[in-house]
Amino acid sequence: MKPTSSRLITLNFFILAAGVAVASPAPVPEVFQRFDDTSNFTINYTDVDVVLGTMVVDVGRSTREKAQEQRAQTGTRMKTKVKVDTASEGNRFYFEEFEDNERYQQVLSDVRKNLEAVPNQVPLGAFNRNEQLAYWLNLYNVAMLDQLVKMYPERNLKKELTGRKSFLDDKILNVAGHELSLNDIQYGILANNYPNDPLVMYGLYQGIIGGPNIRKSAYTGAAVRRQLADNAEEFVNSNRGTQALDGDFEVSSFYDRNRHYFPNFDADLKNHLMTYIEGEERVALQTVSRLDPDIDDWTITDLYGSMGNVGGSFATSKAAMLDSVTTQQRGGEGTGGGPAFADGGEGNMISASFSVASSVVMQKTPPEMRFSPDVMAHLKNIKAKEEAANLDKEGTVTIEELGEAGRDQPDE
Repeated sequence: MKPTSSRLITLNFFILAAGVAVASPAPVPEVFQRFDDTSNFTINYTDVDVVLGTMVVDVGRSTREKAQEQRAQTGTRMKTKVKVDTASEGNRFYFEEFEDNERYQQVLSDVRKNLEAVPNQVPLGAFNRNEQLAYWLNLYNVAMLDQLVKMYPERNLKKELTGRKSFLDDKILNVAGHELSLNDIQYGILANNYPNDPLVMYGLYQGIIGGPNIRKSAYTGAAVRRQLADNAEEFVNSNRGTQALDGDFEVSSFYDRNRHYFPNFDADLKNHLMTYIEGEERVALQTVSRLDPDIDDWTITDLYGSMGNVGGSFATSKAAMLDSVTTQQRGGEGTGGGPAFADGGEGNMISASFSVASSVVMQKTPPEMRFSPDVMAHLKNIKAKEEAANLDKEGTVTIEELGEAGRDQPDE
């Protein structure tokens, strides 16, 4: 037994040293393996839309241009360290508004708790695969944000997202009585329920510039495939996703951390990238056989960065930063027009908008408001049967009936 144990320890060490390891997630509970692909039941994410629609800034598609080197600002020798290839890319979340703001942090925690409670009202087995996929992605992303706002203004998240002390391994969620970590969702539930489906990984916001985008609206069962394809196209055609350099072809380390989708890493990932890549990089990718997963940027996706924390006066104002991004919104997403910046965009309107919008969330919308009318009708029917069964003392009918129709296993 000792030699085997020693080999396992050594193997784990080398995996961790390579920087691509994740903790072994718990087996997927049987209750999360059920689907009903005939179901038209839907889940509503109005509260998630409130948060994302107000606090996410869409910077637009990458132009693959490099950012300017940061210079020490007047009155200080300090300068912000950025990766010029990727610093201008990726949607941003207004983390600044949550710093030391207990009320806003509570709003986010309330949304997370409300999402956790969904399967207590209606078992996930009552929904089809796309509806469940949207649920897990929304829960993962809101839980990620809930954790990150508590850490902010921590700027480099590499230690928080990798290694033995990563919060991704912490059991921060309780879904249908099962304690789950974010890694349990990513590498357990999603990897097993949606095998051979690399599009899924593009829906998992990592909180960093070097990962897939956070969107301005929640994922929905009806649109999740289109939304994921949009994220994939954006990421693949950005400097943080792919780069052709001097005959070599580099890809994001995010792909390295999701190797389970690419068993033959170079060949499988190349085929995947060819589906989305455009321009000169597409030509370069066609001629290479080896992909180097060396691109990373562990910088948190806040809006202003750490410039405001550097002493002395500086010319790079918040207004200038806001002028450099577009707050455009793609067809039909979000709640309204997203963040509005006026008079230089100092963030006042962001704060005011969220203060008003978050009042809806703070009212703690009843759980049943998440479900479509057909779900509620089914629930009422089950309740009536339960009451009748109790009167006849012949046993009870429970809400679990909703999950009985789809016991089929996930598609291989």
